[in-house]
This record gives sequence, C-alpha cells and structure tokens, in this order.
Amino acid sequence: MNFTRAAERCDVALTTLTRSIKALEKETGGPLFRRERHVISLTDLGRLMQQHLAAAQRNIDAAQDAAQRYARLAGSLKVGVLTTMPSGVLIEFLQNLREAAPDLELTIWETHCLELAEALTANDIDMALMSLPDYGEALQARPLLREPYSVAFPAGHRFESMDAVPLREIDGEPYVKRLHCEYPDNFEKLGIDVPYGSLDVRYVSEREDWIQAMVRAGLGIAVMPAYLPILPDLQVRPLVEPAVCRTISLVTVAGRPHSRPVRLAVDVAENTVWAPC
Repeated sequence: MNFTRAAERCDVALTTLTRSIKALEKETGGPLFRRERHVISLTDLGRLMQQHLAAAQRNIDAAQDAAQRYARLAGSLKVGVLTTMPSGVLIEFLQNLREAAPDLELTIWETHCLELAEALTANDIDMALMSLPDYGEALQARPLLREPYSVAFPAGHRFESMDAVPLREIDGEPYVKRLHCEYPDNFEKLGIDVPYGSLDVRYVSEREDWIQAMVRAGLGIAVMPAYLPILPDLQVRPLVEPAVCRTISLVTVAGRPHSRPVRLAVDVAENTVWAPC
C-alpha cells in the first residue's frame, strides 16, 4: 500500500506505475485505491479486482511452470496397461522412464485390451502396453515381449507329475476363467479351436488375485501368461502341443503426432530389455 515501494519492487518509474493504475481504473470503471493523506487503502472495487487479478496471476505462474516442465521433457503421460501385464518387466520400463524424465507426471490405467484400444482411439490415453493378435490400421504396435502361456493348478493335481501340459489334457477340467482374457484370440489366430467349449467353466472373474486364489484352493485350473506373478504354492507348467504365445506391444494411434512425453516413452521402451524378472 505504498506507490513508491511498489514501483521499486516492480522495477519501474513511479510515474509509469501511477499511469498504469489510472489506465486500469479507467478500464475497470472506478477507483481501485482510496488516498487519504499519506494512507492508501483498497476501495470495494479494488478488493474485488484484487481477488480476480491474484487468481489470474496464479494461473499465469502455473502456465509458466507447465511450459518449463514441458521444455524439460516433463509434462504428463497417460499409459494404459493390460490387466495381466508382468510387473517385473513393467517396473524395469518405469524405472528407465523416470531416469530419462524425473519430473514426468505418469498415470497408469489398468484394464483389458479391447477397452485399451477404445481409449487410445478416443484419445483418453496416450499409449498402451497390450496384447492383441491384430491391431488393424488404426493402431500402430511395436512388439516388446513374446510370452508363452502356462497352466496353473493346485498342489496335488495330476499335472504336477508332468514337465509340460499338452492342450488336450485340460479337456474336461474344472476351469477358472478370466473375464476378457486375450488368450483365446491367440489360439484362434493360430487356427486352434478355443478350448472353452470342452472346459467345465466354474468361475469367472476380472480379478487376477481372485483367479489365482481360487486355483490354489482347488476350485479349478487356469491358463495364464508364463511371466505373470503367482501366489505362493500355486503350481504352473508350460502349455504345449501346441505351445501358444502372446506378444506384448507398445501401441499408439497410427498417424497421430506424438507429444514429446510420448516420443520419450517410445524411445525408452525400445531401449528397455523386456525380459522376465
């Protein structure tokens, strides 16, 4: 509340400051300051304008901070991840990404592959780690990891005596089915009949921890990716005759220009060793 000190703080001449205040008062339609002898105070209009101008200054400061973070390859990135993504290889990628861009604000959204594809095309996420047999022309996939399938079963099951389980052996077994599971699509791509028709599906769930808990409790068997972390005491064997694999890819929208965070994440992904831990 002192024009001289205000001019010094703003590093302008006192006449420049008073001229600017008069221009602002003309624009707002009334006096902003009440001058009584050597005492200066805000008018009612001045207090009202102070609230709005302070908010505007905060927005300007936030915009400048965001621009500086973007210039440092920070900004934000929304990544979709399929539900059965192996945590070990994902963490390796995230560590490398943090090292490349420490200030990056990262949001990870987990769901099944079809919903990830819809979110990509709707621009709700920037990129996705997912596994589909075919992505069509709308999406661009960069293969990262080839992962075989295995069979999970409880301790004491007949599969325990086998080194690997042929596909025919799961015929008629009680089965715990993962909702939106992508492995039947991988079978179909190879021209193999989806085995659900010959399985006794007892339970269906979206929750991977529930599926594994039910298998461990002896409620059924389940086909699952080989590198997916498993609960203690859950038994697994490779699925063979035929052996079926899925490919986890980094997927973006074909033809859509990449933002700087997306370009960085793509570079980091292509230089990450995608291997099970």
